[in-house]
Amino acid sequence: MQTVFQFDNSFDGLLTAVFEAYARRTFPDVLSVEGEPLPLFHDEAFTVVTDAEKARRVWRGLEKKLSAGALRCLTRCWLAEEAETPIVLFRYICKVIDAPSSIETNFADPDVLAFARMWKRVETEKWHLIQFIRFQKAADGIYFAAVEPVKNALPLVVDHFRDRLADQRWLIYDVSRAYGFYYDGNEVRHVTFDDSDIPAATHLLTGRLNEHLMDPDERLFQQLWQTYFKAICIRERLNPRKHRQDMPVRYWKYLTEKQ
Repeated sequence: MQTVFQFDNSFDGLLTAVFEAYARRTFPDVLSVEGEPLPLFHDEAFTVVTDAEKARRVWRGLEKKLSAGALRCLTRCWLAEEAETPIVLFRYICKVIDAPSSIETNFADPDVLAFARMWKRVETEKWHLIQFIRFQKAADGIYFAAVEPVKNALPLVVDHFRDRLADQRWLIYDVSRAYGFYYDGNEVRHVTFDDSDIPAATHLLTGRLNEHLMDPDERLFQQLWQTYFKAICIRERLNPRKHRQDMPVRYWKYLTEKQ
């Protein structure tokens, strides 16, 4: 029989679940999101009510036990959005709290190893976004890029593009999660669009600007980039397996050189 904690699928909700587990002296076997079906065999189901103060108390406790780098990894792991993410982080946090000394590098522990591997998957997604985001210049001068990452890693690359393209206005939009970040030349803002805006802005679904929305020279620059990409290709040295390893196929949809 299993003990189930249900929470609102937020990071504060996860920290509150840790607080409640210690307060109740009952630790869950399963962490599920509110509204999801409960396991067939369970003997207790407890609904966690997210409490910001309880979450802060747990976080302050973690700050005493973990380095700044490990705390950063913890918040980034949350962006993995995998089925096992909540329970892996819950177990890791509990072991950090209970351990008399640091467990950050104790990879012999299965929960620490699972945590480290999950963080690595998020980091890999972040670097793929930095490598494979392709901008299209719109008629109003804004540079638009669409992405569809497996992990919710878009927030991790915002600082890079704010520094790299500091003198340009740009919008990077996550098609699968329906949100993005817009930089107006001064500050970055988190943006979403109403359902009523989507039919008139098909590029939010397709990731490609329509001809009438493009800057007059954008099509030319795309053709030049595609020509350059073909020109530097040495056909005798083609290695499709290595190519797919270095440039995963799931990114090709939005790559100018792959159109």
